[in-house]
Amino acid sequence: MKKKIGFVSMDSVLAQWLLEKLIQEPPESECAEDLLSGIHDMLSGEATSLLLSTSKEAESSLPPSDEIRIGALEIYPKSRRVRMQGAEVSLTPKEFEILYFLAQNRGEVFTKEQIYKAVWSENYLLDDSNIMAFIRKLRKKIEPNPDEPKYILTIWGIGYKFNDRV
Repeated sequence: MKKKIGFVSMDSVLAQWLLEKLIQEPPESECAEDLLSGIHDMLSGEATSLLLSTSKEAESSLPPSDEIRIGALEIYPKSRRVRMQGAEVSLTPKEFEILYFLAQNRGEVFTKEQIYKAVWSENYLLDDSNIMAFIRKLRKKIEPNPDEPKYILTIWGIGYKFNDRV
């Protein structure tokens, strides 16, 4: 089975080296400018992580527009907006990133550690109540009935997944 997501830490030394390499020897690729821009954003502090994929995967995994629609839930990644049944939902930046990460990977089960690493891009702190608190807050904001979640499901003993049957 093919891994969908891998986590690799990148420090400023590696980011700077990649940046210089891309500037000195730019590859003949449509994606080189995007990678260059992403590394600039990381070094300047505007971004804390980059999500990389092969072109075929990127094209097949992205919806025709930038939005993700799942049931009554609409996620607009470029503007970082979320709507539920047409009404705007106010999310914190981390709540948005967790929701977007799970929605992009519908049906895939993630441990609390994997969610933490994907959103915070740091070493996992052994306190998993942090992720649990964020999931609880998210459910209160997007679920019709937070006590019986329809979108973000708990997989007991493992972690969470975004429901792929909505």
